[in-house]
Amino acid sequence: MRTLSLGIVLFSFWLLLSGYYTPFLVGMGAAASALCVWIARRMGLVDVEGHPVQLALGAVTFFPWLIVEIFKSSLSVALLVLKGPSAIAPNLIKVKAGQTSQVGINVYGNAITLTPGTITVDVDGDDFTVHALTHETAADLESGVMDRRVQRMERGL
Repeated sequence: MRTLSLGIVLFSFWLLLSGYYTPFLVGMGAAASALCVWIARRMGLVDVEGHPVQLALGAVTFFPWLIVEIFKSSLSVALLVLKGPSAIAPNLIKVKAGQTSQVGINVYGNAITLTPGTITVDVDGDDFTVHALTHETAADLESGVMDRRVQRMERGL
């Protein structure tokens, strides 16, 4: 199932980027996708972590939410820059991850880092050390909203 899914994703991505749909080029795209899938299988990369299809349903709601959060945080950081250095109060906080898989923990750490104003500095098991620009951004992270959203994605909700 994962092999077929990976082949479909790679070929769809190739079609999206190509823009040329002559029979020869589509055939070459299919061949290139099949070769990539074959190599990935031989390398043992078509597994739960390498191609996490189980997260696809949850990702449909998580990634739009994350994009909105990135946009809101970008505006917040821009306002902090305009206010000057006195508005910034950097601090390090510890956050516990509630994810059950390595993929979920990775998504959570990357989501923190993608959100302007916060960056994951260290990961120790399910404990994250995060640098936040202000006490408000730290409080937002400590509220656990992002953690719960990643947990929902991990469960496929």
